Formats: sequence, structure tokens, C-alpha cells
Amino acid sequence: MSSKTAIILAAGKGTRMKSLIPKVLHRICGREMVALVVDSACQAGYKDTVVIVPPEGEAIRKLFGDTVRYAVQHRQNGSGDALRSARSAASEVEDVAVLNGDVPLISPETLKEMARVHTARRAAVTLLTAKPQDPRGLGRIARDAEGRVMAVVEESEADEATRASSEINAGVYLFRASWLWPNLDALTPSAKGEVYLTDLVARAHEQGAVIAEVVASRSEDAMGVNDRVQLAHAEAVLQARLREKWMLAGVTMPDPASVFIEVGVVIGEDTVVQPNSYLRGTTTIGSGCEVGPGSIIVDSRVGDGCKVVSSMVEGATLEEDVRVGPFSHVRHESYLGKGVHLGNYAEVKASRLGRGTRVHHFSYLGDAEVGANVNVGAGTITCNFDGEKKNKTTIGDDVFIGSDTMLVAPVTLGPRSATGAGSVVTRDVPPDTLVVGVPAKPRPKKGPSKT
Repeated sequence: MSSKTAIILAAGKGTRMKSLIPKVLHRICGREMVALVVDSACQAGYKDTVVIVPPEGEAIRKLFGDTVRYAVQHRQNGSGDALRSARSAASEVEDVAVLNGDVPLISPETLKEMARVHTARRAAVTLLTAKPQDPRGLGRIARDAEGRVMAVVEESEADEATRASSEINAGVYLFRASWLWPNLDALTPSAKGEVYLTDLVARAHEQGAVIAEVVASRSEDAMGVNDRVQLAHAEAVLQARLREKWMLAGVTMPDPASVFIEVGVVIGEDTVVQPNSYLRGTTTIGSGCEVGPGSIIVDSRVGDGCKVVSSMVEGATLEEDVRVGPFSHVRHESYLGKGVHLGNYAEVKASRLGRGTRVHHFSYLGDAEVGANVNVGAGTITCNFDGEKKNKTTIGDDVFIGSDTMLVAPVTLGPRSATGAGSVVTRDVPPDTLVVGVPAKPRPKKGPSKT
């Protein structure tokens, strides 16, 4: 068992989201809110994590699988009751961090600082506070004459002096476990029958136990998400952090506000991301690339020196020095070899294109294996679907495909073969053979004249 455990409160219904999706599973920059919290806890050194779920928490369990442990809150009786449900999962550790699954912007650095202060002060309770520009509606930190934390007071119950303070409770705590569990059991329910974690702060003060606090360096670390408006605000904050991160790492963005990056994306040095571009999922972009303007790249690997202009790439791999676009679409399970050029209005689906192959205009390659140095003429179509199944087209190295060629799969074109413009190829083409017509038939290639 680890000496410290992070417990994530994720059993709330989140009715203000007005959604069939559990609140903590709504995404920010491509990652579920509760997953962002778990990620931060892990990066802060909490290798043991317990997620508190409702009885119908299958969707949360599916998200994490066996990477975390679970506790079930059977009744919605407040945050204190939720924490009680995790007691058996964290009863033998020294320290317990408690985080909320709907406070998604908490950073690993803030959690590390809380742990440092908690240890240095030998505190029973360490809590995170923040000073947002607008604290209305949020619980305030009440302090005594010496400036020590006494309690967390709801705004509606606070006196005028406390309401005048902008310091709020972030709902992120670090407890000494030996102090936490007996005192949590001693809490009494409110008039609504709910048990609140905030009451532990007042209880610690009454006992003379050490209460430490860390003021968040960025107030957004404490921002909770309860509705779609706050969700959009959190998205904007995290987007700004991600853009700054990658620009400081050597990525150029001429108009950062128009670039959208998800948390799983990696971008190499000296890459330029032009306006109105979206980098999503587990995408990796190499160094010295240019993306956009107006490109969307999803769950793809893009090698060094590539250029993707006003095009969409999803679930695909591009080797080095590949050019795509404008206005082309590289679909799932496609692989473009080094130096491939995919021009305007071309689509590639579940196909592999060999090095140096060129597909310049208005073409569709689906379920195809294309060799190296192939020229695919404008208007070429692989007719891969026969109404029941997808069929494969195989094209050898150094093939020349004339404009408006229809390749009726399954079909194979041998190395160095060629098709005439407008051909409909329904049979395999041997190597070094030219086929023309409808249906395409072999025609001797013209050789040098004999004298």
C-alpha cells in the first residue's frame, strides 16, 4: 500500500449540466474532466488513486478500467458521506488527498506544493484556497484575529466581513489519515441530512490541530464546472495553457487563439500551426512541419518535414516529407510513405502508399496497396465496394495510371505497368504492360523506332 492515496469525488449527478452523460465525463480539450484530475494526481506522485462512483458508475469504470481503484457512494448524502465510502480503500495510508472530479484544472505543481506544506507543517488538514476575481456564490475562508484558518463558510451564512473576502475554498484537501477517519465519523449531518467535508476544517480549529493552507498561484486551478457555461470557460483556460506550453517548446502559432489542441497531442520543434487548425486525440506531429491553415488532424502520426494544408487526416500515419492538400482527406488505417504527394481533392482510405507516390488531383484510393514512385492521374478511382464487401487493389512500383482510370477491385497492376486515360481495369495487369479502353485490354507499348 502507498503511503499516500488520492481520492477523487466523482459520484455527483451534476443536474445543472442537463445531460445524460455523467458530469465528470464531459470533456475538456479532448479529456474527460475526472481523467484530467486523475492525471494531475498521478503526475504529483499519487500512484494509488481511488475514484468514488455512484452505483450506476459503469461509464466511469469503463474509462479507467483497472488503472484506479473504486469506492461506491450508494446515497447522495454530501461530500463527507462520499469520503466515508472510500474509508476501507484508504485506511492504512499516512496521508489522504481529496479532490473533486469536477475541478479539472488542478495542476500537479499545486498538488506537490500542498504535499510539501502539509509535511513541513505536520498538519492535520491542508486545504487549497484561491482568490478569483468574482467569488460570488462560493464558500469563503474564515480566519481568526491572527490570520489562521478557522472554517469554511457558505456565502449565504457568512457575515459581512467574511463575504468581503475574496478567498474561497477550492474543495481540494490533504488530510493526515489518522486524524481524518475518526473525525469524519464524528461529523453530524446538516438539516438536509448531508455530511460536508468543509465541517472538518472547523472541527480541526476547535481541537487546536494544525491547519495549513496553500493559495493557488492561478485561481483557475480551483475552478469548478457545474454547467455548460463553466465547461466552456474551463476549455478556454486549458486551451490557453496548451498553446503556451507548445509555443514555449518551439512551436510557432501566428494566431494562437484560432488553434485548438487537445491534451494528448505532441508537437515537434520548428513546426508551424497556422490559423483555424485542430490537433486532436493522440496525434503526434514531427519537427519542421506546417499544419494548416484550416487543417484537422486526429489520432495520427505525422513525420518530420510534412505539410498538411486545409485538409483532414484521421487515424493515419505520414512518414517524413509528405505533402497533403489543399482539400484532401486521409482516413483511418492509411499509411503514406516518405515523400508522398497528395494534392487537392484526393481521398485515401485504409490504403498504403509507397515512397514518392503522387496523387495530385481528384482521386479516391480505398483498400489499396500502392507501391513506390507511382503516378496516379486525375480522376482515378478504386472501385473497392461490390455491394457486399470491400475488395483490395494492388499497384506495383513505378506504375503510371492515366487520368479517369477506374480500377475495379479486386485487381492487381504489376510493376511498371500503365493505363490509358479513361480505362476501366477489370482484370489483373502484368508487369511492363499498357492497358487501355473499356474494359481495358493490353496494348503494346511504343518503343524506339527501328532504322
